[in-house]
Amino acid sequence: MAIYAIGDVQGCLEPLRRLVDHINFDPSQDQLWFAGDLVNRGPDSLGALRFIKTLCDQGQGTVILGNHDVRLITTSLLGRKKANKILGGKVDTLGPILDAPDRDQLVTWLRNQPLAHYDEPLNTLMIHAGLPPQWNLKRTLSCADEVQKQLRGDKHLKFIKRLYVNRPTKWRKRLRGMKRSRFITNAFTRTRFCEENGTLNFLEKGAPGSQPKKLVPWFAHPKRKTQDVRIVFGHWASLGVHQSHNVIGLDSGCVWGGSLTAVRLNKSLKFYSVPARLD
Repeated sequence: MAIYAIGDVQGCLEPLRRLVDHINFDPSQDQLWFAGDLVNRGPDSLGALRFIKTLCDQGQGTVILGNHDVRLITTSLLGRKKANKILGGKVDTLGPILDAPDRDQLVTWLRNQPLAHYDEPLNTLMIHAGLPPQWNLKRTLSCADEVQKQLRGDKHLKFIKRLYVNRPTKWRKRLRGMKRSRFITNAFTRTRFCEENGTLNFLEKGAPGSQPKKLVPWFAHPKRKTQDVRIVFGHWASLGVHQSHNVIGLDSGCVWGGSLTAVRLNKSLKFYSVPARLD
């Protein structure tokens, strides 16, 4: 049995199929983990979502939510016009999913996926973007569970309508209500950099070294409380494939013409990648 984690697919179904073939995926025993952003910007978000959902339905896949997945949920639930007001009218490629006959089943399934996945035997945590340095593993999983319950609950529509605000940017245990939920969601799905005092930055998107001096990559914060856990994440195409102590970044920018990357997590660590396009 092999367990593979895969970076941001973002609707790039054809490279995903090639990557699955490249790793010699055995559906009878292997597992595929997807680090969020299954959809958007790529050429076949509908096909990618159906393909990944089928893997998960057959017990062969594990998914966590990324910011583009939350965007799809928001747009489907609120409708394009209302969603664009909240999201700022950014261009997306979600139309085929929104028009699909199985849209409701796909979006309901996606809405029921977690923000974090932890495998205890591997001591490995998969998230989409980043974490506040103040959180340990226990806090990380409990915070993920808080938001997951709201997305899955009867009041998920009210929750989605109030989600898209950039503040607060710093974790405090006394945070309550939507301020707490917004922070948690933004931390898991949008973080790249943070300040020395733990304040998160949700706006900087460049590679390490391009940021203002007061910012460091979230995983490089010297007092990060999850340093004893191996963390796999995506979200950061300008970072590219990254490996440092107990940290693995897998977004290699497939949707931007880069590559799609997987890593085998059990046995010996091994990376695999396929180009976005075959010329």
